[in-house]
Amino acid sequence: MPTEVVAHAPDLFAVESGPAATVGYLLLDLAAREACVIDVPMGSAERFRELAQQHGVRIRRILLTHTHWDHIADAAALQRATGAPIAVHPADAYRLQDPVELRLWQLPLPFEPVQAQEFLQHGQRLRCGTVWELEVRHTPGHTEGGVCFVDQRRRVVFSGDTLFAGSIGRTDLPGGDLGQLLRSIAEQLLVLPEDFRVYPGHGGPTTIGAERRDNPFLQTAGR
Repeated sequence: MPTEVVAHAPDLFAVESGPAATVGYLLLDLAAREACVIDVPMGSAERFRELAQQHGVRIRRILLTHTHWDHIADAAALQRATGAPIAVHPADAYRLQDPVELRLWQLPLPFEPVQAQEFLQHGQRLRCGTVWELEVRHTPGHTEGGVCFVDQRRRVVFSGDTLFAGSIGRTDLPGGDLGQLLRSIAEQLLVLPEDFRVYPGHGGPTTIGAERRDNPFLQTAGR
């Protein structure tokens, strides 16, 4: 599919790309001229680099919500182009060497292995310039080392494949666990205020309140 770019704010861009319509995000600090990327779908590296150049910023860090192939396919290319370190939860790092080894179907697509330089821990706080401060929340269930990034001041959540608008991440892939995923969502996401905006790894944004009320998978979670 062609790459689609959506500006959610002057300093936040969503890039949807790849055969699974995966969404990665570019977080900008225009004053500090720095940026971070969250997830790197297939075909997105060049678009992220172009966006950074257009806004006069340098990509300083590549953050991964998890390591399924569709979220990391261009991670090696973006790291090579920017020199930015890749950060991932240690429980998900093993897929970086062969992102298509643990899959349900054959994918006739090339994937380049990549190394992580940083390992994320639950509760860790990461700064992207001075305008973004991301709290790491470990949310296993979709994968063992899945994480969400929460910015309390900006009142946003980057949920990867943990939580979608009206749905949740699949748990039938290796490392998935439905009960664990529902507990992660209830304990780490639904405890946030209702107005927190959720930016998922597939589809459009939603809010914590909307998912608490209307998500059919969460009818009993967090109540």
